[in-house]
Amino acid sequence: MLRNSSRILASSSSTSALRRSGVRTLVVARNVAKPQLARAAIPAQQQIVFRSAFHSSSLLLAETVKVPQMAESITEGTLKQWNKQVGDSVSQDEEIATIETDKIDVSVNAPMAGKIVELLAEEDSTVTVGQDLFKIEPGEGGGEGSGAASEKDKSQPSGAAKSEAKNAEEGNKDQAAPEAAKEKGASEEVHQKQDQKAPALEKSEAEKPAPKKEESSPAPAPKKEEKPKKDEGAKQEKALGSRNETRVKMSRMRQTISTRLKASQNAAASLTTFNEIDMSSLMDFRKLYKDGILKADGVKLGFMSAFAKASCLALKEIPAANASIEGDTIVYRDYVDLSVAVATPKGLVTPVVRNADSMGLIEIEKAIAELGKKARDNKLGIEDMSGGTFTISNGGVFGSLYGTPIINLPQAAVLGMHAIKEKPVVVNGQIVIRPIMVVALTYDHRLLDGREAVTFLVRVKEYIEDSRRMLLPSPL
Repeated sequence: MLRNSSRILASSSSTSALRRSGVRTLVVARNVAKPQLARAAIPAQQQIVFRSAFHSSSLLLAETVKVPQMAESITEGTLKQWNKQVGDSVSQDEEIATIETDKIDVSVNAPMAGKIVELLAEEDSTVTVGQDLFKIEPGEGGGEGSGAASEKDKSQPSGAAKSEAKNAEEGNKDQAAPEAAKEKGASEEVHQKQDQKAPALEKSEAEKPAPKKEESSPAPAPKKEEKPKKDEGAKQEKALGSRNETRVKMSRMRQTISTRLKASQNAAASLTTFNEIDMSSLMDFRKLYKDGILKADGVKLGFMSAFAKASCLALKEIPAANASIEGDTIVYRDYVDLSVAVATPKGLVTPVVRNADSMGLIEIEKAIAELGKKARDNKLGIEDMSGGTFTISNGGVFGSLYGTPIINLPQAAVLGMHAIKEKPVVVNGQIVIRPIMVVALTYDHRLLDGREAVTFLVRVKEYIEDSRRMLLPSPL
């Protein structure tokens, strides 16, 4: 009995030892996969929970970025392009997408540094304010992105892969050498057999009787076949040149421009009056002072500032040209917010110089230069283009000689400048050559009568031809 009990105890102790050893091996195996954890400190169950939490952390941390607010009057736009793709690393405030609206392009920037996880809209699709746009996973961002990292990963093993491929080719060459020799010998035997058969074939062909001359002589070609050849040549000449057609969807800005211009033609009672301005005095003034102004203020003195100042002075005398119609009322203003037409690759925009009537020539030039640069760099905001009261358009920079500009509603008038051309004119009874610019004023006849419109244009002419008049308190 004692022996049996001791055997039973020994067997039970051995099985428990085996179980302990099994648990230890299991824990050690799991700790091998996670070397940063202590082997004996964390049980197996806690390790399993930790792994599941680690793998799901990227999904939990991904944040959804929505279409931002663009302006009070803009609720939707067209997703023009994605500047980043899924998997790219981005820095904070880096541009991710561009949304095209009716007036401006809005940039969507990354709210944090991280990696793009998912794009939730396609290019050229319409997106609304507050719509989910893309998902980003927070992390360390970089300018190069994941694309550069992947290129580095590809470039590193390329050398090893080439060396392995080279060794494999050398080994294959060594193995294929005897086989190539065998094939070479076999091919030589085949060629010898073919050479032996070749004389026999030549003899058999020589023994065959020659064909009759009647069979070999070709039939005479009919004369009528010459006409189709001429027709084919004519068809080929007609087919020369490209007749391809390309259809491109209109951008939102172009659609808005076309809609507003057509609405202006339909709503306003537009009429245009013209006049000629002798630019000699202003050109001499600019030639005399442009270098000093550029050195002192860092801005080029042009003709736009002089026309803007002259227009502001003329608008004080003719306030109806600075007014607008709202319903059944006329709104008169004692300030001038001057819209300056600027041509951009996307279309014509009219940024506004605020309170131009209170500025000098140099201040106006600086404001116009700054707005023009923002327009060319596609950085104009809604606030830069809203609220103009009078517009100046300078088509002369493109060589335009005459033109009838279209009113920018709800404004009452627009002044058009054109190219300067030398013309013979009569001065004090003598014919002389002078630089002449043709100016045009398109006005809304609902607000301005002909007398007021012509008076306005004459005042601008007088101010430009003799800039000293601008210093006087009232026109003479």
